[in-house]
Amino acid sequence: MVPPAAVPRRRRSELFGLSMTALCGGALALDLLLVIGLLSLIGWQGGRYFWQKDLLEFGLADGTVLLGEVHDHEEIPASAGGGTRFQIRTGNRDLTGGDFQWIDDASVVRRATPDDAVMLERLEWGNFYGRVVELRDGDKVLAADPVSAWRALAPLLASKEKDRRRIRRLERGEIGDVNAGIEKLRLAERRVERSQDVPEERAARLAAIAAERQVLEAEYARLAERLFAERHELERERVVLEAADGQRKELPAGSIVRAVRPNSLSAAGKLGLYFSRVWEFVSDDPRESNTEGGIFPAIFGTVMMVFLMSIAVVPLGVLAALYLREYARQGPLVRMVRIAVNNLAGVPSIVFGVFGLGFFVYTIGGSIDRLFYPEALPTPTFGTGGILWAALTLALLTVPVVIVATEEGLAAVPRIVREGSLALGATKWETTWKVVIPAAAPGILTGLILAMARAAGEVAPLMIVGMVKLAPTLPIDANFPFVHLERKFMHLGFHIYDVGFQSPNVDASKPLVFATALLLIGVVTVMNLLAIALRNRLRRTYSGSSV
Repeated sequence: MVPPAAVPRRRRSELFGLSMTALCGGALALDLLLVIGLLSLIGWQGGRYFWQKDLLEFGLADGTVLLGEVHDHEEIPASAGGGTRFQIRTGNRDLTGGDFQWIDDASVVRRATPDDAVMLERLEWGNFYGRVVELRDGDKVLAADPVSAWRALAPLLASKEKDRRRIRRLERGEIGDVNAGIEKLRLAERRVERSQDVPEERAARLAAIAAERQVLEAEYARLAERLFAERHELERERVVLEAADGQRKELPAGSIVRAVRPNSLSAAGKLGLYFSRVWEFVSDDPRESNTEGGIFPAIFGTVMMVFLMSIAVVPLGVLAALYLREYARQGPLVRMVRIAVNNLAGVPSIVFGVFGLGFFVYTIGGSIDRLFYPEALPTPTFGTGGILWAALTLALLTVPVVIVATEEGLAAVPRIVREGSLALGATKWETTWKVVIPAAAPGILTGLILAMARAAGEVAPLMIVGMVKLAPTLPIDANFPFVHLERKFMHLGFHIYDVGFQSPNVDASKPLVFATALLLIGVVTVMNLLAIALRNRLRRTYSGSSV
């Protein structure tokens, strides 16, 4: 029989347990709502960056005429007269000196959405808003009226896009290969000059290098002349435009990326333009100090850096966890090591960046330069920031996560599995390599997933060990050895910081910050989903593990 006094106590305990369960469930629901709200905000702000708004023409009371997109609006305080004012993106920075202008709603006497209003995306100076007047080829008029000029502009811009691609291939292909060859000959020449060979042999080798370099320099001169001719051809045709205030501007057709009449576009046309801009965003190079164009180099640099970091951190973290769990004699020393590993996770990331700069860049990189690249000194090869040192720095930053997760995975492997393997005659190493590690693989991948998620978003240490605002060349190209781990790289996290806080045109670049943040979340999500899919497959394979 249960004593009567114990019944209320048991009920109080059950009620307390139910209340704590409800509290935990409510906290989880609140966390999910906050995450969903944050993702929704970033998705909305980032997604609308690519949507084309209508162009509005405003006639003001003072006779001023403005043409542009409504970027923002706000209420005027009652103390200042009340009402509403609008921020209009008027573009035409080369004519007016700015991209935006605020106007009071009370000062607007006329609004219109003219069908012939044109928005031009340019390689420089941002967008241009106005009307197409005519097309010229030097003194020759190709189209003398707005209708025929607009009709001829689309095929002309398509042709110029092909010309720009051809010039880009020439610069990065043939000219880049010749420059790389000349640089190799320069280093070879310095190597011969530093050698202790017989003077006659040294002179013969220098003469051979000089002859080969002369051939390459002649080829470079030919390609440079061809490049000059291609660029002159690119800028030959010119578009005559008229702004809303009547000012006229001639633009080279080769400097125009896209020409759109937003007010005459259908919903399907705007949707097609939307996806065209999204593709340009993820596949093209940046322009205008990273505030326009694409961010492909940043995507490539982020993914490659995380990939290199994963290659470095997994062996390091797994081997350390194996020793601590399977081989080390448990005692005060091992407990101190575990405490130190756990404390490493709390060290500020900038400290790892300073360590990476001093150890990897200056010590190891400088030693590599002195041993293998002395002819290039004082210009450093590996003795400066690069994607390899950035990956190794982040590997040190995230190795505590991998160690802890791997240890938990190893601890979850049943002891009877180890004993069964040993009883069948397997050695300690064979048991660890062929039985324990496969069973603990889901735990190892859990640590890798957490490490990848943290590394993809780190910025502070990377600013010291190799990340830059703009990298002209990718770490992978067609020149031997094809993978250049010494090169600097771009990163999505730093791109967000640069565009959001270092841009000279904050209002124009603010939507780009959300779009880049949305893309960074997408990149991290895709990488994590791949690792999670592999982990789940291993869990099904080794279902005996409780990891």
